[in-house]
Amino acid sequence: MPFQFDELMPTIFASRSLRVLLCLLATVVVVAAVARHQSQSDGNKYREVSYPTPNIEPDTLNEVRGVVLHHTAETTAARSLEILSNPERKASSHVVIDYDGTRYIMAEPDSVTWHAGKSLLNGREACNFFTIGIEFQGNTVERPLTKDQVSSAIEYLLPIIRKYDIPLENIVTHEMVRKAYKRAHPDERVYNKCDITPTEYRRFMKALRAAM
Repeated sequence: MPFQFDELMPTIFASRSLRVLLCLLATVVVVAAVARHQSQSDGNKYREVSYPTPNIEPDTLNEVRGVVLHHTAETTAARSLEILSNPERKASSHVVIDYDGTRYIMAEPDSVTWHAGKSLLNGREACNFFTIGIEFQGNTVERPLTKDQVSSAIEYLLPIIRKYDIPLENIVTHEMVRKAYKRAHPDERVYNKCDITPTEYRRFMKALRAAM
C-alpha cells in the first residue's frame, strides 16, 4: 500500500505544543533570513547609532552640495553628543564619528544642522544650508584621526557623494570656510576655534580619493 503523508497530517498537527513549536521555528528562520539580508545589503563595517539632535533648521531642506569636516575637541563622544543635542548650545552636526569608527547619526543629510556658522564656500555664504557636517571625536591638534575614524567617515560619505554628486573640492574643513568668510568680511568679528588640522585633512582626502 503506498505511503499517504496526508493521512498523518491530522495526527501530527493535533498536538498543540507541536504546532506552537513549528510556528516558533518558522519565525526564527524568517527573522534570521531578514537579518542576513539586511547585513548583506547595507554592507557596513562600522556600527551606526541613532542619536537625533533637536538643533536643526525647521521646515528647511539641505541642498547637500558639500561637506564640512570638524573635530569635536571634547574628551569623550558622550560629551560631544550632549553638546550637539543641547538646544541652549545652538550647535549640531549630521554625524559624530568616534575613535573606534562608531557613527552617531544626529540628522539625515537633507536636514540643515548648525555646524558651520559664519562661513563661505565657492562664494556662497551660510554653508549650513548646503553642506553636511561631520564631527570627528577628539582633537586633531593633539591626536591624529584613527584609521577607523577615516574608514568610517569614508563609508558614510561615499553613498552621499554619489547620490548628490558632490565634487571633492567641496569637501572642506571648518577652518577653510570660516577663513573664506573672514576674507569676504574683514571688518566683521568671526569666532575662531581650533579645528581639524590641515595635515589630517590632507590625509583624509588622500584616503577618500583612493576609495573612490
